[in-house]
Amino acid sequence: MSDEKITVNDVIAYESLFKFAPAFLLERFAKRNTNVVSKFQSKIESHLAKISDNQKSKLKILLQTDIDEIQRLLGEAYEERGLKQYKVLANPKYKPFIEDNLSEIRKLVTF
Repeated sequence: MSDEKITVNDVIAYESLFKFAPAFLLERFAKRNTNVVSKFQSKIESHLAKISDNQKSKLKILLQTDIDEIQRLLGEAYEERGLKQYKVLANPKYKPFIEDNLSEIRKLVTF
């Protein structure tokens, strides 16, 4: 992430993370506004304990970024890469899903 803001290239750099859930399942979670962070809390905490300082810095920036901006970047990433998970998350009607799950991640972050 460059200059204290995320870019579409930052989103694409972590594309493998978006592929963990198939697009149809991700959309189901988003439609129901499922708290996926609570469902995978122990795995997330374990992963957070292992990330590098650079990754921590990127995560902090992401957690401070406006959801509309995140969704705009996800839309750009979809246009560039065609990954359906990007399209699902870029959908404005799923903004509460992103907001709620990022809020849950903020509660877990201790750095």
